[in-house]
Amino acid sequence: MNTRPDDASALDQADLLALGSHGQTAFAQRLARLTQALDILPDKPEETPASALRALWLLAAGQPLSLHAARETALPVLDARQLGALDALIARRIAGEPIAYLTGRQHFMGLELLASPEALIPRAESEMLARAAIEKLRDVAASRPTPPLAIDVCCGSGNLALALAHAVPKALVHGADISPTAIDLAVANTRQLGLSERVQLHTGDLLAPFGDDFHRKVDLLVSLPPYISTAKMDTMPQEIVGHEPHLAFDGGPFGVRILMRLIREAPPLLRPGGWLGMEVGLGQGPAMTQLLEKSPAYDRVETIADAQGAVRAILARAV
Repeated sequence: MNTRPDDASALDQADLLALGSHGQTAFAQRLARLTQALDILPDKPEETPASALRALWLLAAGQPLSLHAARETALPVLDARQLGALDALIARRIAGEPIAYLTGRQHFMGLELLASPEALIPRAESEMLARAAIEKLRDVAASRPTPPLAIDVCCGSGNLALALAHAVPKALVHGADISPTAIDLAVANTRQLGLSERVQLHTGDLLAPFGDDFHRKVDLLVSLPPYISTAKMDTMPQEIVGHEPHLAFDGGPFGVRILMRLIREAPPLLRPGGWLGMEVGLGQGPAMTQLLEKSPAYDRVETIADAQGAVRAILARAV
């Protein structure tokens, strides 16, 4: 049974009153189906059978919302045609199509973002790096009158870059990705959130878009890079490798190709005292931390661990 704590309160009092007995029965029947058949991945803790059903129910009613937003939105009564559309959506979800791609929405750091197969679905675990990076950028914003400058590479849908810009109103943020279609999605998200004046997006390989104008001027350079080893790609769940872009996962033979490039290539861009922040895969934290501590380009290294004690993000201060 794929239940999680919020399933017991799948319908609140407002839903019960709005749906009536027929709607409640329709909801319960479909919740039972999802509970029995839905395989929920551990890297998407926000999804439960109940939250998935709420999001798909609202989508069938013409309201595309993220799982987070759907939990806070009253459920309407669905007619027979809409219930048919809902059943088709449930079948696609059970077959492995990610909920974020079905709804075209994903929540990240308080932002409702557009989602599509052109970019990796933002993960809740990536909010660990986002929160730490925002704290560093806020410190810079508070310490001087000029706007802080941040870069997000491998930016995908733009979730981290936009979280930085949204949380630190003074900041100027640049995002880059090697995928032109991912950048198209990031541009759409930037416009939707009204952040186009402070967020610029570039297509290119890692730091290639950032030339002399950025030399030793960047306060914060962050990345949610690919960090899965090529050999492990075939063992990943089909929901991931069958739907999300391989470029966003494949970190080379040992999974650390992009991480090591960032460690080497970031210092020429970072101002003295600027920070490099990276998300790392399970088991990669100790080796990457050691590499940063041995590098003469950095004088301080901070790590962020998950609830199980595994290092999932690292920040290093440039000399």
